[in-house]
Amino acid sequence: MSKLGQTPSQTVGPYFAYGLTPTQYGYPLKSAAGPEVEGLAEAGGPRIRLEGRVLDGQGAVIEDAMLEIWQADAQGRYPGAPGGANSGFTGFARCGTGTAPDKSYRFETVKPGCAEPGCAPHINMIVFSRGLLSHAYTRVYFQDEATANDSDPVLALVPEDRRNTLIAKRLETDQGIVYRFDIRMQGDGETVFFDL
Repeated sequence: MSKLGQTPSQTVGPYFAYGLTPTQYGYPLKSAAGPEVEGLAEAGGPRIRLEGRVLDGQGAVIEDAMLEIWQADAQGRYPGAPGGANSGFTGFARCGTGTAPDKSYRFETVKPGCAEPGCAPHINMIVFSRGLLSHAYTRVYFQDEATANDSDPVLALVPEDRRNTLIAKRLETDQGIVYRFDIRMQGDGETVFFDL
């Protein structure tokens, strides 16, 4: 009897557009979440747009990635937590990278407040992409929160020379405040990802 080899693994995707963001891609199905966090009117604080691209190890744009964000409201309260966020604010949004001409993602939300004493405002992000057998977790911190970033306990665990991969750059545009956050999946300048 011959010994059989291991079954080769498969890469994941690209099914995100149809299954998880159908409205964004023009499919006749309802999305559970879109690129705008629901309940922004009740969230308080400044409205922002978080945008960027997902890049591979060579710097090429990944056209079929999908991202999810989860965040506190402007007062630092998460939906569903005791004393949680304002009613209606979900803190959650989902966006694919395949519909914009430059294959970027764009989230409409509010700038979060500090959720805990000593923590910097941040947005939690999950990246789903072709070739990933498991999604990747990261955080988005803000360039204009340098003092809070310096004292954040999670950011302090990241080697100093890699912290910049977690900092979104602030831009003031005609459409309002934009934070630019490109995600590099591997290679030089790889974004820091966290194990949960």
